[in-house]
Amino acid sequence: MADSMSRMMRLLAGLARTALTFAVLVLLGIVAFYVTVFVVSTGAGLAGYDPSGDFVVLSASLLVVAALLGGIPLSAAASEANDGGDSRPRAGFE
Repeated sequence: MADSMSRMMRLLAGLARTALTFAVLVLLGIVAFYVTVFVVSTGAGLAGYDPSGDFVVLSASLLVVAALLGGIPLSAAASEANDGGDSRPRAGFE
């Protein structure tokens, strides 16, 4: 009985941790988007352009998506499958 109760508590703790992680990542994504909108708008103003808001949002969203996709270490996932017993830690950028 106590074992199933501790298993349930671990499950609920893991669920709460996942929900909190999701909320933090969404919040960080929104903050990054707003910062990128500011940078794109300021950069366009410094270059002498006056883009409409939809083009600023489009370019900022493309930059944020590229930054998020660029952070995925695709080469590390492929090299872990073919790991030849190398004990060096992998950073994901090799």
